[in-house]
Amino acid sequence: MLIATNQRGHVVKRPSKPAIGKMLADLQRGNAHLVLERMDGERPGSWYIQVLLRENNTFQLEYRDGVAELHFQTQTISQEKVLGALLGWAGAAPDWQDGFMWNNISEQFAPSGPASPEQPGGEERSTDPHTG
Repeated sequence: MLIATNQRGHVVKRPSKPAIGKMLADLQRGNAHLVLERMDGERPGSWYIQVLLRENNTFQLEYRDGVAELHFQTQTISQEKVLGALLGWAGAAPDWQDGFMWNNISEQFAPSGPASPEQPGGEERSTDPHTG
């Protein structure tokens, strides 16, 4: 099941294509973050794509394929390309990542040492969209 959540906490279960498009179009200051999560009890880990409308009006797009080692980020000025990526990811299209230069940002989620406390629940999505 897909769940869409924006920065204001508005949640849409099983969002339609028009609902995802509207949530993306509604991004602005104070509501600059949108997450699509794939909730599947048979697949362990975190599966999501998220977008942040940055203060310079560019879009920061990230996705995680189950584990921290498969966490990628890109940026674009095109809302249309972001919508295509969101809808492609939601529909499990095989080529949804095409058209972007993705950077693996998994090092941002690696433990910093044995003294660092582990996050509850294991690997989690970043709560600060500015840092990934």
